[in-house]
Amino acid sequence: MKFAAIDVGSNAIRLLFSRVEDQTGQPFFEKVSLLRIPLRLGDDAFINKKISEEKADKLVELMQAFRHLINVYQPIEYMAYATSAMREAKNHKKIVNQIKKECDIDLQVIEGKKEAKVIYSNHIEKMLDRNGSYLYIDVGGGSTEITFFKGKHAIRSRSFNIGTIRIKEGLVPKRNWKKMKKWIKDTLEGEENVCAIGTGGNINKLFKHAGKKEGKPLKYKKLKTTANYMGKFTVEERIIKFNMKPDRADVIVPASKVYLSAMKWGNINKIYVPKIGLVDGMVHVMYKKHKENFV
Repeated sequence: MKFAAIDVGSNAIRLLFSRVEDQTGQPFFEKVSLLRIPLRLGDDAFINKKISEEKADKLVELMQAFRHLINVYQPIEYMAYATSAMREAKNHKKIVNQIKKECDIDLQVIEGKKEAKVIYSNHIEKMLDRNGSYLYIDVGGGSTEITFFKGKHAIRSRSFNIGTIRIKEGLVPKRNWKKMKKWIKDTLEGEENVCAIGTGGNINKLFKHAGKKEGKPLKYKKLKTTANYMGKFTVEERIIKFNMKPDRADVIVPASKVYLSAMKWGNINKIYVPKIGLVDGMVHVMYKKHKENFV
């Protein structure tokens, strides 16, 4: 089974081509190709409350290219979701209609709670200890999705308007941080030995530069040391020293603040970093829908 998934994010646009093999009842998900195109819609959406004509045109052009690639790959289904930046842009309906008309792509602008639900469709429960408690944190350019898992079940989920681009631009009021702090403290009250699970391009990069092996947790202290070290350099220096893309180098320190704050408020000492995200969750959603036809 072949699937395609598009994520129109606040900091970049992604297209995932995936293949799922399911001969034994245990599906194997293969990432055939993942394209990440830096197109920062969040700058426009969070500051001006609309996507500029220039960026809208670039987005349409990119969707046309994605449409051609999807036609060549021939998946049995595709999904296209837009998140925080498009949610806030007052002209998002016009852009969605233009993409449908010119690219034949049905782009859905989804709410934060649905975004969180799709992300943890990644069979995250398989990574979890049956008796453990976990705080799942996904930090994007415009929002942070947090889910509390207990005994492999999602208990509570919340989306917060705290994202890397918003922080960078000084657009996160103190009340938003206070809301997140209160929610985490209320949710984890009475819980012990809670671990974090972090997803997003920034935590992947922080994990890599902390020198941890895949599958092993990253301690709070090590994450803080790594983030503080990166924070000593300018954006230009980070690009060279840490081999980062420009649109990663200017948001990685704001991202670290979100993960570290959530862990501190939840009294969490370690974080696991699986390489999964929204597009992977979308593939799981599509597979679940189609698997009965292929048994």
